[in-house]
Amino acid sequence: MRDLKAVAQRLLLSCMGLEKGERLLVVTDTSTVTIGEALFQAGEELGALPVLIKISPTGRHGAEPPLPVAAAMEKSDVVICPTKYSLTHTQARLKACEAGARVATMPGITEEMFFEGAVAADYEEVARRTTELARLLSEAKTAVLVKDGLELKLSLEGRRGIASTGLYRRPGEAGNLPSGEAYIAPVEGSAEGETIIDGSIAGIGRLSGPIRVVIKEGVLVEAQGPEGQQLLELLGDSPEARNLAELGIGTNDRAKVSGIILEDEKVYGTVHLAFGDNATFGGRVRAGVHIDGVILTPDLYLDGKLVVSRGKIIL
Repeated sequence: MRDLKAVAQRLLLSCMGLEKGERLLVVTDTSTVTIGEALFQAGEELGALPVLIKISPTGRHGAEPPLPVAAAMEKSDVVICPTKYSLTHTQARLKACEAGARVATMPGITEEMFFEGAVAADYEEVARRTTELARLLSEAKTAVLVKDGLELKLSLEGRRGIASTGLYRRPGEAGNLPSGEAYIAPVEGSAEGETIIDGSIAGIGRLSGPIRVVIKEGVLVEAQGPEGQQLLELLGDSPEARNLAELGIGTNDRAKVSGIILEDEKVYGTVHLAFGDNATFGGRVRAGVHIDGVILTPDLYLDGKLVVSRGKIIL
């Protein structure tokens, strides 16, 4: 616990800017309670006013937490959520930020990840890289993703890129910990083409083989490969759940592909797509599910400019 607590204190101070007397809420579940307790104790020793809430795993990424948890999130200064399933793209998280809370979500966090890998990154450098990519996403009207000879085209016009830097020190800021991604909600109905997901998928883990996905009018219509059917079953049949919700770029050079999406989607030079809900970051679809898939060594063009080339970010 002492080692976990030391890491927890560093994250609370350097990433969240926790100050004495602030209301700190830790939302954990039965699978991550050891990390939750370490964060609670770290906050207590730092002079904050911590509260620990333990819930049952919600069952899927993007599912809303119980209403009492959502209410507590809105009344807190700092919220940190080490849970099995992601609370990132939930109305509870969004409303907490609108009320001024600083929120860090840690879906799928493990004790191993807590000590090394993406958590150990230089977050000032990650923030610089991520902020610049978010600016490029905001300015771009189109994106073209190229992978193994396949192309996927998306419209970004009018949408704002978001920098998940790992530094959430101002009211209303939010993102993952560990972090390092720039992402955006493509215009609904605009995505057309095919690509290969070959890293990992949230709720499935590392893939045993590549999945070829076909997207028409912004909706996933086919997923061919070893875990393709499993992806479709995770999402369900509704067009909202199969909406191409997110385009993201990993910016954390200490992150490794582990099968846990929290870290995998942050791996430097990867691109990830998500399907389902995007209403919490500039989109228009509420689906109650948000499933990310990681693409290794792609090429990504923004308005014709190459910004990711086979695992290298070009700025």
